[in-house]
Amino acid sequence: MGTVYAVGFGPGDVKYETLEAREVLSGADVIVGYKTYVDIIRKQYPEKEYLVSGMREEEERCKKAMELAVAGKNVAVISSGDAAVYGMAGLLYELSEKDAYFGVQVKTVPGLSAVLSGGAVLGAPAGHDFCVISLSDLLTPWDTIEKRLRAAASGDFVIVLYNPVSHKRLDKFKRACEILGEILPDDRVCGYVRNIGRDGCSSRIFLLHQLEGMVSEEDPEIDMLTTVFIGNSNTKVIETPDGPRMVTPRGYRL
Repeated sequence: MGTVYAVGFGPGDVKYETLEAREVLSGADVIVGYKTYVDIIRKQYPEKEYLVSGMREEEERCKKAMELAVAGKNVAVISSGDAAVYGMAGLLYELSEKDAYFGVQVKTVPGLSAVLSGGAVLGAPAGHDFCVISLSDLLTPWDTIEKRLRAAASGDFVIVLYNPVSHKRLDKFKRACEILGEILPDDRVCGYVRNIGRDGCSSRIFLLHQLEGMVSEEDPEIDMLTTVFIGNSNTKVIETPDGPRMVTPRGYRL
């Protein structure tokens, strides 16, 4: 009986990959993943056997990984960022309860999530209490997402938005901006990072009232590869020799 490892490889650049992830990927018999992620990892491990599938095939992908483990293979199921933050770890553990996969051990290998890697690009936006909310309603009802946005804004959390927009969800992004604007002031400090840890990485610090205008069908600044940071009431911009940084103070008395 083999083992299935849920591996988070970080945002993409090899320098963000943990030593544990590297060790597991090097020792795996098979690496399983979404095509875009496999294309990233294959450059580092070209000799490996790969099982590749497309978007929205997560369940089938994980089932195949479990079947390979039943057959005695050690399998790495890869996710960008952290495997337990919108990744495959939870689904693999759920499948391990099924009779067909009885005895397969699932292990989580942590990775650097976008809230951390993206936050480092901006400065220290998540320096105090924060929450992460995905705006994708593929697996979460939109009503639930709206409730979470309102609760987070009302609680003065730093809010980190994953999967903020797609071509099919422009109206949902607009609605999210409306909800935030109903509770938060127009001059709330915000920021985004796009293509974290990959070629073409870009970032910007701005104010909340500018957020909605950054998404358009013609020339969007924000897309599915963007992580958006909405500051709390204490978040500020600090000028440094390398440019402005978005900082949420912890509360030390200086």
